[in-house]
Amino acid sequence: MKTAPRPASGKLLYAQSGGVTSVINASAAGVIEAARTHGVKVYAAHNGILGALREELIDTSKESKATIAALRHTPGGAFGSCRYKLKSLETHRAEYERLIEVLRAHDIRWFLYNGGNDSADTALKISQLGKAMGYDIRCIGVPKTVDNDLAMTDCCPGFGSVAKYIAVSTLEASLDVASMADTSTKVFILEVMGRHAGWIAAAAGLAGEGADAPPHVILFPENVFDEAAFLAKVKATVQRVGWCTVVASEGIRNAAGQFLAEAGTRDAFGHSQLGGVAPVLAALVKEKLGYKYHWALPDYLQRSARHLASKTDAEQAYAVGKAAVDYALAGKNAVMPVIVRSSDAPYRWKIEPAPLSKIANHEKKMPRNFMTRDGFGITAAARRYLAPLIQGELPPPYGKDGLPRYATLQNTMVAKKLPAFEI
Repeated sequence: MKTAPRPASGKLLYAQSGGVTSVINASAAGVIEAARTHGVKVYAAHNGILGALREELIDTSKESKATIAALRHTPGGAFGSCRYKLKSLETHRAEYERLIEVLRAHDIRWFLYNGGNDSADTALKISQLGKAMGYDIRCIGVPKTVDNDLAMTDCCPGFGSVAKYIAVSTLEASLDVASMADTSTKVFILEVMGRHAGWIAAAAGLAGEGADAPPHVILFPENVFDEAAFLAKVKATVQRVGWCTVVASEGIRNAAGQFLAEAGTRDAFGHSQLGGVAPVLAALVKEKLGYKYHWALPDYLQRSARHLASKTDAEQAYAVGKAAVDYALAGKNAVMPVIVRSSDAPYRWKIEPAPLSKIANHEKKMPRNFMTRDGFGITAAARRYLAPLIQGELPPPYGKDGLPRYATLQNTMVAKKLPAFEI
């Protein structure tokens, strides 16, 4: 973790990466407001790292103070995001050199990349290349991912709000199912995000506590899916309670290591595209047990529901954005502001810098002691960890039409200085 004197001049480039969250714009607000207090102009890359490669830069100084403040309660990615993974320096050096050319052409001395594991890797590589090419650029990662799988940080901004949404949705849907179970649906299946880590599925466990409280079955990607054990658990629950709520991570696998919902295609990061595990499970329930079922897929709703965001999450998202600027201007390089928990009850946390080298390409999965012995629920330790992250409400302002008032940006582009670059 190195520091160096602050450049005499220069601009800051901020970019958003990967799947957006309901609070990623709070981090953007933290970045822009903190930079303004230091008299530093902020450019934002349009559509993440692609905007930097294409020299599509947004001048955030054209936005009013009120508009930037409104980002704190606006979901989505205000400047556009992308799923585009830069490959290795050895095989795709031209892309990295193009990034340095763009940074140099616009006198950008600080680069803040707001994303997850792949974004941390990109920021680390750019910091290394800048040094090799003799260009003074400080790169800071800004944590963001609903999957909550970044190493070194207690939790990831974006996760707390998804956790709150899923816990509330599980509770409300279960009340609906319980009302009609005698003559209608016996088994309700909610599929949630989580390819390799079951943090979001675990959050559903906050909806109730005890053997008869929903969710009755949670399926984690950290555990091998056992069809016989799953069906036995569902049957026993229906016989005892009268109905059963199941929450399943999209990434659960069978004993052969295959995704139950494998679609056979891959996304831009090389990850397998998943086609939906809920209908697969529902078909099993129908075929093997004969129960009437319903399933739901919240999909983008779970990560964009700003109206049900966690206040804790929104505050942490803003804090890491502000801290990223503080670190950059203090001369730190190749670090990320991470959340450090000092106590569960009362919940206390702080921000500290962590090296990107210990975050990039690492994945934090659910610890075994967070899952019950049978693998279908969460433990008291998991509740102690999860419960503080969904605390508090911070609803957006509403208009007379009953709809939220979200920020609308001008997104004024900066004049290009370089030839076009083919990606």
